[in-house]
Amino acid sequence: MIESVPPFVYVAIAAVAVAFLPRFAGHAVAALATATIGVQALLLSNGTYLETRFLGFDVVFLNVDDPARLVAVAVATLATAAVVYAHETEAPRVMTAFAMSYVAGTAGLVFAGDWLSMIFFWELMAVTSTLLVWHHGGAAVRAGYRYALYHGTGGSILLAAVVVHFVSEGSFRYAASGIADVAAPLAAIGIGINCGFIFLHSWLPDTYPRPHVAASVFLSVFTTKTAAYVMYRAFPDGGMWLAYLGGSMAVYGAFFALLQYDPRRLLSYHIQAQVGYILAGIGIGTEVAVAGGLAHLFNNILYKALLFMAVGVVVYRTGEQNIKKMGGLWKVMPLTFLAYLLGAASITAVPGTNGFVSKGMILDEAHHVHNVELGLAGTALYGDVLWWLLILGAIGTFMSFIKLGYYIFFHGESTLQPADATPGQTVAMLAVGGFCLLYGLAPGLLFELLPFSDTLVAELHPYSTGHLTEGVVLLVVGFAAFFGLKGPITRLAWLPDVDRVVFPAGFYLNRGLTWGVTELWAAVDRAVMAGAGASMRVGGDPGRYAYRTAERLPGVDVDELPAGDGAETVRLRASSSASVFLLTLALLVGLTVLVLL
Repeated sequence: MIESVPPFVYVAIAAVAVAFLPRFAGHAVAALATATIGVQALLLSNGTYLETRFLGFDVVFLNVDDPARLVAVAVATLATAAVVYAHETEAPRVMTAFAMSYVAGTAGLVFAGDWLSMIFFWELMAVTSTLLVWHHGGAAVRAGYRYALYHGTGGSILLAAVVVHFVSEGSFRYAASGIADVAAPLAAIGIGINCGFIFLHSWLPDTYPRPHVAASVFLSVFTTKTAAYVMYRAFPDGGMWLAYLGGSMAVYGAFFALLQYDPRRLLSYHIQAQVGYILAGIGIGTEVAVAGGLAHLFNNILYKALLFMAVGVVVYRTGEQNIKKMGGLWKVMPLTFLAYLLGAASITAVPGTNGFVSKGMILDEAHHVHNVELGLAGTALYGDVLWWLLILGAIGTFMSFIKLGYYIFFHGESTLQPADATPGQTVAMLAVGGFCLLYGLAPGLLFELLPFSDTLVAELHPYSTGHLTEGVVLLVVGFAAFFGLKGPITRLAWLPDVDRVVFPAGFYLNRGLTWGVTELWAAVDRAVMAGAGASMRVGGDPGRYAYRTAERLPGVDVDELPAGDGAETVRLRASSSASVFLLTLALLVGLTVLVLL
């Protein structure tokens, strides 16, 4: 039975249940369903369990291997905690139902064994996550519209890649070599939009601060992390283009996060930065690097959601979206502060947390990459450019979370006196924080879930002297850099990101396109109706219009037209020919416009 029911089925049923059952019962069913995803993943051994026909093609709805199991366990852990958090944060039942539909799409994508079913669940995630954003109303509606445009575009490009792959390979099944080379550029762009590639990322900080705080917890992990997972499926052997792009994302995301004073916007930029580390590990392509990238994906699902939970409680209790208006909250919100501390320690790779383990694996492998050659005065200089990018991203990450924690919990004396997290919120946050510590203090539990675990365990020593020294140095440098550069950082807060250009340009481009298409269609409509009207008038009184038409026809002399019925026939034919010509021309123009659109 367990191998014949794919997880998306019972999670989708739970989505319906949470919408119609009483609040507590519905959320209990939802939490049970999400927890079952992880249980099923751990009980099933590697293999293909559910092959069927879908849209006329052979597909696999339940494929279990090490990467799928790893991501499924993380999704199950976080989704269960997020359901409890949503219940305790007074999230509407319909919102939780949308969130569960989103989780169902995520589960379907993770266990898909082919590109066709994968793209189906990819698009399902885009639709359900858009509904999750829109449900909150207000500013979330316009942000959700932009979100939908981005993900619709990315999904269309990825679908094109899947079609090209099928034409090239003759099958939708995943291959050990990844997606076909001819489809690789399309796949990279389509997946990259969801990953938050630089200049394709503006949907991320625009959307996630807008909806209900419980919705942000779901949104913060599933879209971007499943995109990184699909990137691994498409490029299992990696590529240094992907590694350097990931390193650049780590720096870019951390830099713009430093400039933010909206707490959820700051966390959103760090989604881009942390996905950068994941892509860097996948891109490097060695066994340790790939395992480190997937381990960081696993860990990021946990600590990123934990941070959104903690910040969400602060927003939920205070009603404030600007950290400058907070401060001193550690005294009145100690449990929330503890949860934030666990999440911040994990994302900044403090020794003893899960982030320290996975980030150390990626940095180690990046340190061994020497493939950038700089010519200088006839000599060749080799630099660890990728390693330095990741180090700068790590320093910026620590600075960001010093800033966030400082302004929310310590800065000045706050006039706000909010209540602390509810018991349910506390349980959800501290449970996820406990897993962050568990996988940090007992990394062997994490290593067992990773690909290549048989060969890696003997090679990995996360708490070696070198790793500990590097971790402490990064923390000291980050701490000193924040307080040393606090003034300049504040003065740079005005610095715009690409959304200042992309969003207005997109608005006016869409407006102009809509106007152009509408006016062109109106012109065609007017021409067709004029031609039809002329034909009706001629048919109603052919004699009246015969001479007028003949005057415009070359080679016809009106004065020489014979009288009688024969003359009326000639006149009618001349007029009808002109009307039919105009009507046909108008129809051809209309069909051409429709084809072009």
